[in-house]
Amino acid sequence: MFNKLKQFKDLRSQAKTMQEELSKETVTVEKGGIKVVMDGNMKVSSISINPDMEHRAIEKTMTDNINEALKKTQKMMAQKMQEMGGVPGMGS
Repeated sequence: MFNKLKQFKDLRSQAKTMQEELSKETVTVEKGGIKVVMDGNMKVSSISINPDMEHRAIEKTMTDNINEALKKTQKMMAQKMQEMGGVPGMGS
């Protein structure tokens, strides 16, 4: 039982370390007059919009850019996890 608790504590510690490392990374997607910056924890840090854009174009472009930033962040997270040795107990 104590061994399981230690494993859980170690896993929690690794997850916290991973989260701290990811918060230092950023992904930027800039297309169609909109720039989205997202950190490695999938938190949008900033959005910049060209003031000359029409409302409909803003909605479409922002959606596309946020979705692309999410995909890039997920790839970066997977790469960081591999670099840090993966997640123990998850098929390793």
